[in-house]
Amino acid sequence: MSPKSITYKPNSIIYFKGDIADRIFILNNGKVSLNYINIETGQELHEFIKTGEFFGVKSALGRYPREETALVLLDSNVIAFTIDEFEQLVSKNTRVIIKMLKVFSNQLRRIHKQVQNLLYKDDQINSETGLYRIGLYYFKSKKYSQALYVFHRYLVYYPSGKYSEDVTTHIHTAEDYLQKYGQGKGPVVTINDTPQEVDKPQKSRELSGIGKEYYNGINLMGEEKYEEASEVFKKIIQSNVDEEYSLKSRFEIGKCLYYMNNYDHCIKMFTVLLQKYPKHPDLSEALFFIAQSHQKKGNNDRAVSIYRKVLSLTPETDSIYRRAMKELRELERK
Repeated sequence: MSPKSITYKPNSIIYFKGDIADRIFILNNGKVSLNYINIETGQELHEFIKTGEFFGVKSALGRYPREETALVLLDSNVIAFTIDEFEQLVSKNTRVIIKMLKVFSNQLRRIHKQVQNLLYKDDQINSETGLYRIGLYYFKSKKYSQALYVFHRYLVYYPSGKYSEDVTTHIHTAEDYLQKYGQGKGPVVTINDTPQEVDKPQKSRELSGIGKEYYNGINLMGEEKYEEASEVFKKIIQSNVDEEYSLKSRFEIGKCLYYMNNYDHCIKMFTVLLQKYPKHPDLSEALFFIAQSHQKKGNNDRAVSIYRKVLSLTPETDSIYRRAMKELRELERK
């Protein structure tokens, strides 16, 4: 057998997080995003694959489930290798090895950054939040044993913490799920006389309608079609079907407004969003766009104040921290 060329339409899924890995891919043309969860913040992150870049290598070679979902954003063609085919290719081509080392180096830097953010938080509130979010990540991933360990540690260190009530509820739920369903599973419901596991991705290789619309909007933003993207996100919000995608869409509209130079509406959008969701996972980035909008309008004093707020809320290793620091220094020189 030889490597197989496969063509995907936009919004197709090459593989889901949790799939058993048996293929390695290289992007021949098009646009593919690897979507994964930041274990520190619980935020969904997107990593775009470059043309000629391999993906799905670690999980395939390590024989463990995929750590991310590979989503196709534009018409794309990929080359799929079996493990044996990939090993043969690597053994005959040192350039492939060098490419793989670069990919792994980027991934290691990403992981190192997350670990640093957890280990080097100076104030107690951030450490508490970090511990809570780790437990929540394991809980949502149905890794109930790990979630229970983290949540119990939380109650040891923060018995009267601001998340203690939620943690206690999650402990009871995790213990119940672990006893009833075991590790990695959740409650089931019956659909058309067929048991279906709740929250388990369906292997249809297609996203839900709202998911498709959202990523269509993200794709339009990538093409700098901000007005069209805004209309997509507005429809998602108006549909009132999925709270998570509605929240994400409000954030993306704010960004679109900024890139369309509509600074007043950008400020208003993000301000209303943060008033309604003061613990928004993208709080720092939202504040950064507010500061940028004030700066563009010439309200430098207001921008300086908000940039300082961003710095006080953001780890120094975060790119938003560095960007805010750069803008702040430039403004203070004036």
